[in-house]
Amino acid sequence: MKAENVILSEDGKSVIITDQTQLPNRTVHIALKTAEELYDAIYELKVRGAPAIGICAGMGLYVVMNNSGENDEESFLTKLHKVLVYINSSRPTAVNLRHALDRVENAAHSERSNGVDAMLDAMRKESIAIQDEDIEMCRKISEYGLTLVKDGDGILTHCNAGPLATSCYGTGLGTLLLGKEKGYTFHAFTDETRPLLQGARLTSYELDKAGIDVTLICDNMASLVMKQGKINACFVGCDRVAANGDTANKIGTSGVAVLAKHYGVPFYVFCPSSTIDMNCKTGADIVIEEREPDEIRTKFYAEPMAPASVKCYNPAFDVTDAELITAIVTERGICRYPYTESLSKLF
Repeated sequence: MKAENVILSEDGKSVIITDQTQLPNRTVHIALKTAEELYDAIYELKVRGAPAIGICAGMGLYVVMNNSGENDEESFLTKLHKVLVYINSSRPTAVNLRHALDRVENAAHSERSNGVDAMLDAMRKESIAIQDEDIEMCRKISEYGLTLVKDGDGILTHCNAGPLATSCYGTGLGTLLLGKEKGYTFHAFTDETRPLLQGARLTSYELDKAGIDVTLICDNMASLVMKQGKINACFVGCDRVAANGDTANKIGTSGVAVLAKHYGVPFYVFCPSSTIDMNCKTGADIVIEEREPDEIRTKFYAEPMAPASVKCYNPAFDVTDAELITAIVTERGICRYPYTESLSKLF
């Protein structure tokens, strides 16, 4: 399956992305050529989803340096690191961003004695390798996911963890999409997912486009559909997994996990192993991004939905405690609690 949401241009002068803020009503592609354009695209969620952010950033780091005109090796590497630090500051929660940037920078350093052209060539190859690896990882994650469900199951999703957030099948949605290809029938219930409605705008769009039965619900309806017996499992992606299994994902995920525990519904986290941060001991060490208040006060509305004088608290993520997670599904296998043991075995 070919990636379409993040593409490196043939001349290596731009990263072409699908602007996710325009979906589902318009499909718009934009070319990113500068560090500032990359930063804004990541911060403004034109590109989002931890793996897709990493892919875009890795390719973008190469693009910026390919456009830089630097010929001196040391000046090249100095500027390279400054650009890396700047792009990395755009989103603090997802570990894939820094992971991809570091890989591309290390590729440049591996050729530092062979000239700038050699460093650029190594960076290009590494950025493409990151995407190729993600495509393969998504398929493996999806295949493991199929061992956890059966034909006809009802699946609750939160946020968006499909092809738009990765390179192909996705993480949290990959099992549904791969299952569709293999003849499975699933019934998806998709939380709209505040504050940015990524479940409504993106997940329902991707599932409907794939021909999967999907029902959009508000976030506060999840308890009812679980109680009614419509949900056999909860599928979510994630932006960072701590060494103990605590998991950061879009705000509201931890609430879904608490409900799932209460109703006896399995709660599964799907992620590539690059999302697991063994240097982060627990969820308490994960930086939670807080976004602009107007994203919940005015965004998506013709008129403001709250008085301008009302304070807004708008964290983009929360952390789900490891004890609430039935399993963490990676391309290397399925991990179960206690995650301090099962995750460490992956590495």
